Amino acid sequence: MPRLAQPLSDSQIKRAKAQTKLVKLFDGHGLYLEIHPSGGKFWRFRYRKADGKETTIGFGPYPEVSLVEARNKRTAARRVLLEGGDPLQQREQMRRESVRATEYTFRKVATEWHQLKEKAWSPAYAHNVLHRLELDIFPDLGRLPIDEVTHRDLIDVFRKIEARGAHEIAKRNKAVCSQIFSYAIQTGVAQRNLVVDMKDVLQPVPSGNFPAISSDELPRFLQALRSNEACMQPLTRIGLRLLMLVFVRTSELIETPWTEIEEGKSEWIIPWYRMKLGKRRLNPIKKDHFVPLSRQSLQLLGDLRKLTGGGRFLFPNLRDRNRPMSNNAFLKALERMGYKGDMSGHGFRALAMSTIKEKLGYRHEVVDRQLAHVEKNKVTRAYDRAEFIDERRVMMQAWADYIDSLS
Repeated sequence: MPRLAQPLSDSQIKRAKAQTKLVKLFDGHGLYLEIHPSGGKFWRFRYRKADGKETTIGFGPYPEVSLVEARNKRTAARRVLLEGGDPLQQREQMRRESVRATEYTFRKVATEWHQLKEKAWSPAYAHNVLHRLELDIFPDLGRLPIDEVTHRDLIDVFRKIEARGAHEIAKRNKAVCSQIFSYAIQTGVAQRNLVVDMKDVLQPVPSGNFPAISSDELPRFLQALRSNEACMQPLTRIGLRLLMLVFVRTSELIETPWTEIEEGKSEWIIPWYRMKLGKRRLNPIKKDHFVPLSRQSLQLLGDLRKLTGGGRFLFPNLRDRNRPMSNNAFLKALERMGYKGDMSGHGFRALAMSTIKEKLGYRHEVVDRQLAHVEKNKVTRAYDRAEFIDERRVMMQAWADYIDSLS
């Protein structure tokens, strides 16, 4: 019968001196202390794996790891063995998880996701998504390991956004976080998409499109516009009038270079790469947009040319003329007119669509083409190439005359 090792004592370990060869002091049940010729003392635990082979695992140096601590580590390792595990493999797994926790933070995973997705986004949209993350999400969640983020962490972030009245931004950030967690699960660094469970944590936001007045409200709007024009900057006044007459998207108007506008010519061609669907990185719609210009539109463009015709843009930024103006100028003007929350630059498109159909009697397809809407069904889009150019010319002049008649 093998002789059992006599348990070690602290005094025995302290008295032990280094020899010319490696010395081992055994404590029993596989635990022993190695004393190296250099004087270093290190705890080790010998055990037999499931395949019958012997191996050892280090528990650390003495006295940093005391005798009591080494015995506790031995007990924990023996418990792993009893459960059919391997202490060395378990330690490696814990090390990997620790590295993963510190390496795969929410910011790192979100940045990887953004870099992957931005290839299919327009530069402006990609910038906006990252800007919202940096402003609202990363300050609180960025440093946390993504697999340790809790429901409470997310709720606190979203509530902070809501507290400043940005309910729509909170909703969009919630959707973005859900996509980030989905990406994390697919790449193996998270186990669960917490956002999927969060059905009722945000305050309800009324659904709907961009604010827009109805056809019946147009006369009162025009009266308010006339009353406030004297207080507006010339570019803002002309811009609002043009938006109403041509009803292109706000960005398509304010980003227009003078090279697109031929003086005196009663049409304007917006190149496809400036259109909403042309800016897509994947499968852009490469179709220029035709805008007939009414007499009233030409008059406004003539007035505008006297102001900014020598520069790059129709509507330059007052601080940097090499950049277009901000669409906030139009929103602020509408706010001063008393239409905050009731009308927007984009709302002129909805106003034109409803009024031209209801009051002027034009077919939906004709107005829809002027709005540059594209048929979602690819097959239908391939066969439906009618542009109604002549009818659109007449319609745009009739629309401008109708506005004048209300004035």
